[in-house]
Amino acid sequence: MKITDFLSKDCIKIGITSKSKKEVLEEMVDVLEAAGKIKDKKKVLEALMEREELGSTGIGQGVAIPHGKTDEVADIVAAFGLSKDGGDPVNIFFLLLAPHNASGIHLKSLAKISGLLKDKYFRKALAACKKPEEVLEVITNEEKLKI
Repeated sequence: MKITDFLSKDCIKIGITSKSKKEVLEEMVDVLEAAGKIKDKKKVLEALMEREELGSTGIGQGVAIPHGKTDEVADIVAAFGLSKDGGDPVNIFFLLLAPHNASGIHLKSLAKISGLLKDKYFRKALAACKKPEEVLEVITNEEKLKI
C-alpha cells in the first residue's frame, strides 16, 4: 500500500489559510468535497471533530494527522494541506478518512503516514512544495526509499 493509492492531486491544497483547528478541518473537507470523495460534508466534519475531542491529532514537529471513520466515504481517502504561514503550531496537515468497516487499512495508513512524517528531511521537502504535483512527487520518492 502506498499513500498515493489514496491521495490524489485534487485532494492537495497548498496555502491553507485557516487558523483554528475546526476551520482547517472545514477547509480540508471542502477540498475532499470538491474532488467528489465524500458524501456528506457535515457528517464528515462531525466524525473528525468527535475524534479530535478524544485527543489532538497533532503529532508534533508542525504536523497533524486528523482522521476518522465515517460511512460518508466508500474507501479510504486522504487530503493533504500545507500552510505557508509556517502555521503555529501546525503547518502540515494529512487528513485521513476510512469507512467504519476498514479498521485494518485505516491503522496501516495512519502508521505509514506518521512514519514518513517523522523524518525531518521529508517534512522540509513537503513544506517547500508549491504545487500539488510536487507533493505527490516528494511522497512517491520517499516511499521508494522506504520499501
